[in-house]
Amino acid sequence: MLDRRKFLLQTTLAGTGLVLGSRLNALAKSPNEKIIIGAVGTNSRGFYLARMFASLPNVEVAYICDVDEHVLAKTIAEIEKLTGKRPKGYKDVRKMLEQKDLDAIFIATPDHWHAPATLMALQAGKNVYVEKPCSHNPAEGEILVAGQHKYGKLIQMGNQRRSFPNVIAAMNELHSGAIGRVYFAKGWYAANRKSIGKGKPIAIPTHLDFDLWQGPAPRKTYMDNLVPYNWHWFWHWGTGEALNNGTHEIDVMRWGLGVDYPTKVVSAGGRFAFNDDWETPDTQTISFEFPDKKAMLWESRSCNPFEEQGSSRGVIFYGEKGTMVIPGGDDYKIFDLENKLIREVKTSIQKADTTNTMGMGEQLDSMHLINFVDAIRGKSKLVSPIQEGFRSTLLPQLGNIAYRTGTALHCDPSNGHIINNTEAVKLWQREYAPGWEMKL
Repeated sequence: MLDRRKFLLQTTLAGTGLVLGSRLNALAKSPNEKIIIGAVGTNSRGFYLARMFASLPNVEVAYICDVDEHVLAKTIAEIEKLTGKRPKGYKDVRKMLEQKDLDAIFIATPDHWHAPATLMALQAGKNVYVEKPCSHNPAEGEILVAGQHKYGKLIQMGNQRRSFPNVIAAMNELHSGAIGRVYFAKGWYAANRKSIGKGKPIAIPTHLDFDLWQGPAPRKTYMDNLVPYNWHWFWHWGTGEALNNGTHEIDVMRWGLGVDYPTKVVSAGGRFAFNDDWETPDTQTISFEFPDKKAMLWESRSCNPFEEQGSSRGVIFYGEKGTMVIPGGDDYKIFDLENKLIREVKTSIQKADTTNTMGMGEQLDSMHLINFVDAIRGKSKLVSPIQEGFRSTLLPQLGNIAYRTGTALHCDPSNGHIINNTEAVKLWQREYAPGWEMKL
């Protein structure tokens, strides 16, 4: 099965124009370039990532870490079935990071663990692939940027569109003036999430180490509607739809507009669809203003799946000479000011599964992982280093802060820091459980 997966991956990527197929063949012949990976958090998206990493040539997923015994056992069994080699399992990431042969880890835990686990890995001399968002709050993102500089290891965030060949081509067209000066962008996400109900305290399942699950977060009572997924909608652990999905579109919009930090951020919305424990907004708009007369808007509807431009998610760029639409995956269209279709570019790799919580599709997502392991080998540069990942994470974080405080945020365009808003500044960072503070 492994040989077949490698063959399919090589065959698929060979047609992208990025010569990735030949890169894979070269790596397959270079056992001295083997990368040892540790997986941290392997339910859902993490399980999917473990399979993809294990299918890459000269990459071994040798260690698996999860606080849920059932998830841990399932992932170990799957990787052994896929590769013929049984990984070693851990419940505590700190123990896993003691392994001397470990080159890198990937992190697909709940959001409140992303930055602390990344910093632990840096301090242990490991490279990191961290799922978006790279941090739970802005202060953590700043720490990761400083930590990468201090410890000199690589950090790649999982904003996979940075590696999609047609999205890259679309960005090159934008920056070359295909629609003239680009001044506004709109992104959206639509889904059909159900109510999480009213939770009640129950006994912690015996297979789950809830103390380690909470880790850096101050302790709260276990509820029956929290694990494994609904933590996304509680501010204590999650970051809402804005960072769960919005990070992707906001990253592409920021990339296309060529902007970094905003001057003003405004957000509106609420929990409109149901009356339950869900704290973050299920319906939200975030608008951003930037220097040089540029702006963007992101819209989410977590509980209404009506599509726009034929897609449940995507980005539109508006310029002086036309419009570009990127409808969620690795495709794009360019229109003139008369709304005439000038060019349509379709993926030759894989149609994106835009609302699948596991991932967009293995063939598309694998490109970002290949870039990461190639960068570890010194064969390429990261397409999404933490400096870029931090900026694209900060924007929706600022949107959530604006939403939670009910205020318009005015920001320093040199670093994104909030100006003259004491209440909002309090949300720049979080409190930690004793002994779990992030320290460089």
